Amino acid sequence: MPDILPENQLASGDSAAPMRVLRQFRVVFNAVKTHFRQVEREAGLGGAQLWALSVIERQPGIGATGLARELDIHQSTASNLVRALVERGFVTASRESADRRAVALRVLPEGAAVLRSAPMPFAGVLPDALASLDEATLLRLEQDLGRLIAELAADDEAAKVPLAQL
Repeated sequence: MPDILPENQLASGDSAAPMRVLRQFRVVFNAVKTHFRQVEREAGLGGAQLWALSVIERQPGIGATGLARELDIHQSTASNLVRALVERGFVTASRESADRRAVALRVLPEGAAVLRSAPMPFAGVLPDALASLDEATLLRLEQDLGRLIAELAADDEAAKVPLAQL
């Protein structure tokens, strides 16, 4: 575990602080990467596909737009995930409503078998860990990461790309 100092122990001008925080980011990224590798090895599909498959199983009949909303990703990214799941025979997409443009997604037996064999959490270890944090911690993280993102001058569009696809 990297050195983690309480906030009150951080001295102004602490030149080692950036490296300690960098090590913490490495620990987070490596935990995420390790989980995605395990998913790929045990389930045979990528982390984003597994998460999408689990949402479709939990919400039979969901469409690509609803899936994009649930995963907090671009519509086009969700459509690509669906296309891959359909091609592999894990999901069926059918037009069930009067609006023939809308597609209803359902998990096929092969997809259900993948979910039974896949490691948890389906959404990934980072969303799972974040969901377990209290509101005050999440607010601090959101504010502090917002400052870091501003310092990086990072593209906000990157927020809609699943971590498994980075």
